[in-house]
Amino acid sequence: MVSLVVLISGGGTNLQSIIDQVQRGTLDASIAAVISSRADAYGLRRAEKAGIPCETIVPGAYTTREAYDRALANVIHRYEADLIVLAGFMRILGAEFVERFAGRMINIHPSLLPDYKGMNTHQRVIDAGETYHGATVHFVTSELDEGPVIIQARVKVGPDDDAGSLQQKVLEQEHIIYPKAIQGIASGRVSFDNAKLQDEMIPG
Repeated sequence: MVSLVVLISGGGTNLQSIIDQVQRGTLDASIAAVISSRADAYGLRRAEKAGIPCETIVPGAYTTREAYDRALANVIHRYEADLIVLAGFMRILGAEFVERFAGRMINIHPSLLPDYKGMNTHQRVIDAGETYHGATVHFVTSELDEGPVIIQARVKVGPDDDAGSLQQKVLEQEHIIYPKAIQGIASGRVSFDNAKLQDEMIPG
């Protein structure tokens, strides 16, 4: 079983999908803690309802990004987790932080990486006239939205889609592939140097 610390900043729907599968026994993991960068994040309520310890580390309380990263790393270290799961965590983490947890931190990004790194991916995909869009789970490195890909899911961009409808399509797939990626790591099938699930593109 793999022990997780989940980092959030908002509603926590991906967190909920992980909680649900842990509770059903379909994900061989336990959630040691949920840490939020915002005190009003709804995901904290989801964690509290599930009986998961919660922490809030607000960036505004720190004078530099490096100081924030150190505080966050120290809290994570207390929980002795095997894997750090970024689930809508809206902070860019510095190289020192990433190096501290190298090979033990994963993220989900709403695009088919390496395409459409960064923000506003849904509107950018529509503006570019793409046929497909999707989501990617990957290991985190110091380069933004880089790192070995674990698994991807794709969705078709319909003629009537706008950024909101496309976001919802992608989010539904995120809820499927994020627990699957974690299970791959828990089972030993996936590691930073051997991201085997990357060939399992889920059609959508």
